[in-house]
Amino acid sequence: MLVLGIETSCDETGVALYHSERGLLGHALFSQVGMHADYGGVVPELASRDHVRKLLPLCDEVLAQAGLTRSAIEAIAYTAGPGLIGALMVGGSVAHALALALDVPVLGVHHMEGHLLAPMLEPTPPAFPFVALLVSGGHTQLVQVDGIGEYRMLGESVDDAAGEAFDKTAKMLGLDYPGGPRVAALAAQGRSGRYRFPRPMTDRPGLDFSFSGLKTFTLNTVTAAGEAGTLDEQVKADIALAFEEAVVDTLMIKCRRALEASGCERLVIAGGVSANRRLRAALEAMTAKRGASVFYARPEFCTDNGAMIAYAGCQRLLAGQRDGDRIIAVPRWPMDTLPALAEPRQHGLVD
Repeated sequence: MLVLGIETSCDETGVALYHSERGLLGHALFSQVGMHADYGGVVPELASRDHVRKLLPLCDEVLAQAGLTRSAIEAIAYTAGPGLIGALMVGGSVAHALALALDVPVLGVHHMEGHLLAPMLEPTPPAFPFVALLVSGGHTQLVQVDGIGEYRMLGESVDDAAGEAFDKTAKMLGLDYPGGPRVAALAAQGRSGRYRFPRPMTDRPGLDFSFSGLKTFTLNTVTAAGEAGTLDEQVKADIALAFEEAVVDTLMIKCRRALEASGCERLVIAGGVSANRRLRAALEAMTAKRGASVFYARPEFCTDNGAMIAYAGCQRLLAGQRDGDRIIAVPRWPMDTLPALAEPRQHGLVD
């Protein structure tokens, strides 16, 4: 089955073609970062309008990459949520219109399930079961994954997501949007040990996260340095490093606990923050010490993209799932409410 995947949940327009037997045939992505940077964050109306402009040209671009025409498409998958409602409606409307014109099935896909399954696009994908850390601008969750659609929430953030804390810290330090990569780049110039930030909720049992207190601690540190007249570029780098180390240590500690509690020896990290090099290094060291393994997608598939939607959609379309005539757009959508597949598809991913 050849599936066209469409991702328009926020500020990136992603399109991809995935074949159930041949794998990924092409993908393209347009980021709106430059447009939203002037506002310090995503402006929903501008995001929706830009998806309208970019989506069909990207579809044609991906088809050209694969040397195919629209008539070759056998099914369409699109992001149905969670996300910005206007942006979701653009992707859903285009997907349903194309499906109607081509007389092919169409299916709305859960955005975070797409992220969770993105490592399946790699040459060595993880087998089920595994523990997944979903860490992005909007989500920080630990999930027990026994199969596609077989999800049990182990822990999640009770306030800010890790990626949101990165973005807010960037603003405190005077860095441009998007904040996460810029904080990480600045942290690379920092001096370790100059500051020690708390590792929130690691001094108590459980797998939930909280980053609002860490954000406040960072703000107080920046404010104190500014009032003392010492907030130069080196001090900003030192603060960025202390903040990044605190987030990474917190995520690593919780992942270790989740592996211990679940009995799994495979860890998957997914979402935009999973591209952070310090986080990957910490989780690789932790899992190696346990004799476990960690899996993640290549950096281009950590952020929002059409390939993960095409892959996740393909698995559910092969299982017979379809939309009706109604476009699905769900701004808030708990992932553990998704139906399970009768059996995992692709790669024989079962121990």
